[in-house]
Order: sequence, then C-alpha cells, then structure tokens
Amino acid sequence: MNIALTGATGFLGGHVLRRALEAGHRVRALARKPQLPRDRVEWVAGSLNDQTALADLCQGIDAVIHVAGVVNGDAATFDAGNRLGTVALLGAATGKRFVHVSSIAAREPQLSNYGASKRAAEDAVITSTLDWRVVRPPAIYGPGDTDNLELFRFARWGVVPLPPSGRISVIHAEDLARLIVALAEADTKYTVYDADDAVADGWSHKEFAHAIGLAVGRNVMTIPLPPTLVRTGARIDGILRGAKAKLTPDRAAYFCHPDWTIDATKRPPIELWAPQIATAAGLAETATWYRAAGWL
Repeated sequence: MNIALTGATGFLGGHVLRRALEAGHRVRALARKPQLPRDRVEWVAGSLNDQTALADLCQGIDAVIHVAGVVNGDAATFDAGNRLGTVALLGAATGKRFVHVSSIAAREPQLSNYGASKRAAEDAVITSTLDWRVVRPPAIYGPGDTDNLELFRFARWGVVPLPPSGRISVIHAEDLARLIVALAEADTKYTVYDADDAVADGWSHKEFAHAIGLAVGRNVMTIPLPPTLVRTGARIDGILRGAKAKLTPDRAAYFCHPDWTIDATKRPPIELWAPQIATAAGLAETATWYRAAGWL
C-alpha cells in the first residue's frame, strides 16, 4: 500500500513508520523539519495547517494514518492542533481509508482541554464521509517515550510519587503500531477500538510503579499524592521547566481520575490483532533503551 502518515518524527509515529515499512508498504510522511533520506519513505515538508502540504501528502495514496497531535498547551493550542488539524487532514484525504489515533482521554472530555480536543477530533472523523477507523490508546510506553521517563527516573532512586489511587491500562508502542498498521490494511471501517496489553482490569498505579521498579532493578516505595498536591506539582513543574513541563495543570486534571482502564468489549477482534509484548518484558526493554540513550 501507499500510506500517508502524520507524526512520523514523534515517539509513536516513529514506531508506526517502522512497522509500516516492515510490512512492505511505502510511506509518504509529513514533517515540519528536513529529514534524512530513507528507503521507501517520501518526506513532505509542512504541517497540519498547510493545505498545500496536506494535498501533496494525500495525493495518490491508499490510506491515511493520523498520529500527529498536540499533548501540551492551552485550550486554543489543543483545539488548533488536534481538532482543526484533523479536520484539515480529513479534507485532504477525500476518498481514502483513514486511521485516526485518538486517546483514552477522549472518553472523559470534561476532565481536560486535551481530552476535549481529542474527542472533538474523533467526532470530526466519525461524522466524515471517509472510510474511517479510530483507536483509543491508553498509556503508551516503550523506547523513545518521554512521558513515562520520569517514573523510571524516580524508580531508579527507589521512591515513586503517584496520583491518587486508581487504575490504568497500558500498551507498548510496538504493539500499538502493529494495530494501527493492521487497521490501515483491513476492511474494518466505522469502528472505534480500545487496545492494551490484555491484562484484565489493567494495573493499579502502585502495581505499575512496582513493575517499573523491577525493570530498573529496584524495589520501590510508592507515595500516592492527594489531588491538591498533584495540582501544586503541576504549577511547580511549569515554573521550573516552562513549556517543557511534563506535569501540566491540564494533565493533572486527568491524572487524578480513578479509572483509565480500557473498555474490554471494544478490544479489536483476535483475528485482527492481539498484543505480543508482555508488559514486564516491555518495561525492561524500555529501561535498557533509556540507559543506552543516556536518558536514565
């Protein structure tokens, strides 16, 4: 297939690009900055607010995979990057198969500006005339991930601060990338899927922290924080790291939600996809990658 891909230079998009190439496809990828040449990859310079670039991206392709999105910012930034960017891409992808990577945060749009923007983007996809399919990932981890890096760094010191008690689902980026490419290949239109590591009822925050501790070779002590402290931590992170802050006030709002486990009834059918990476092994692999990259 000829696949158009957004977000190819990011964490998840990089895994999707690699998986698409491994599956034998040709990829035309949108990128803001110049990229090194790569076999069977055509780079298109531009962004989601560049109609000419989007037209070039979608010309003559069979399927569009939309991974790109904004994860930090204010309400206007989220809306521009997630909703309006998706709407623009839908307009350029007329007649194409469209795979949209959303977020489990879209399930609770009232909790955060990010979740609201992802839900609005989903709505634009679902009400479009395209041959669409949507996946809502939970927490994604794996080599190259920066969102969970702080947890690994805390675990290395033996103490991991956590949000209030709750449960999460998780998925390795490689497993998610396999699903995303499979959705581009399969005739599964008009579907919204949840996907995770197949652990029933997900992980408690404490269980996941201990699993990360094992991955870095430490027994960890976990410290659940009340919502007020999580929000205070977000303000402090913003003061210290500015635009590079990982714990933003918007993220603090949904981190404190007690249930970010997937809906098991919305898992993809087994004949389409099943996770292959056990989370304990995936976390150990991720820790090894962090060390090799000098991040841990």
